[in-house]
Amino acid sequence: MAFLFVAAMLLYTCTYTVRFTEIAVLTTFGKASGADAIKTEPGLEFKWPYPVQNVTTYDKRVRFVQTRSETQQTADARQIIVESFATWRVKDPLVFFQRFSNAGERADDHFRKAESTIRDSLRSALGVTSGFRMDQLFSADEKGSKLPELEARVLAALKASTAGGNTLSDFGVEAVSVGVNRIILPEETTQKVMDAMIENRRTLVKGLESEGESRAQAIRSKADSDALRIEAFARRRADEIRALGDKEARQFYEQMNASPDLAVFLRNVDFLKTTLSRRTTLVLPDSLPGFDMLSLSGLDKLMSGKEKIGATSIGNDAATAILPKLPSVTEAGKQTSAEGVR
Repeated sequence: MAFLFVAAMLLYTCTYTVRFTEIAVLTTFGKASGADAIKTEPGLEFKWPYPVQNVTTYDKRVRFVQTRSETQQTADARQIIVESFATWRVKDPLVFFQRFSNAGERADDHFRKAESTIRDSLRSALGVTSGFRMDQLFSADEKGSKLPELEARVLAALKASTAGGNTLSDFGVEAVSVGVNRIILPEETTQKVMDAMIENRRTLVKGLESEGESRAQAIRSKADSDALRIEAFARRRADEIRALGDKEARQFYEQMNASPDLAVFLRNVDFLKTTLSRRTTLVLPDSLPGFDMLSLSGLDKLMSGKEKIGATSIGNDAATAILPKLPSVTEAGKQTSAEGVR
């Protein structure tokens, strides 16, 4: 039983396992050198017992590091607060061990020291923000924003150099990606942005008002022109109709001028037809123009054929044909009653 226990302990101290997500660095008396010190293939490996040889394993998967909010200045002298992150992984485990092994014996200590270095380098790389204007970073159109270009430039700057003039590859680290997850505007910058937006909207409003006024003036000018043209056409047409009417009426004027008394008589008949065409009751003196034909003397003369119009006498038959159905006339008071006449 004791033999099995000793064998198990010896096997434990002389072997180690490399998982498929890990890479291992084998050190001899605390130092690592050469390709044999790196174990990248997963499986069971053998080593001399501690303290002769020791193994440090690193997770080779992508890791994440977040920066604190940093104030940056844009190309148009605006202050913004940028919060970014970077993803990275161990590219060369031997170099990584040589650079960060002084942070402690455990791999977590090495990762913590590496993240601190990458975080400082990322804050320095964010200085490329000064090459972009505010309107390039903030855009309503997703395709018009240059935020992806900013992230690409920050990644390039992060790979190029770190503190002390070394690149990340000199630390055995590979930067995979960089992202900007938040951009905050300081209160002063926010106010300036709001003022700029208000001024921009005012400029747009003035432009729209000017354009609208220009279009309105063009519409009014066209309407005035069309109105003048229509009015001129209507006047010409009215003059033509008036001239045609005067021409056609001239023959009737000539006939009426030949017998003016007949013309007045016919005019009075038309007047009576128009006036007494509705249910009305009129009490009027027969001395009014147009109503003298309804007087007793006028009717007697007209019905007896003694009324003369010009040089022509009108007989009973002619009077009956010319006159409308007139109301009865009474002798009492010599008044004309037109009640019930349509």
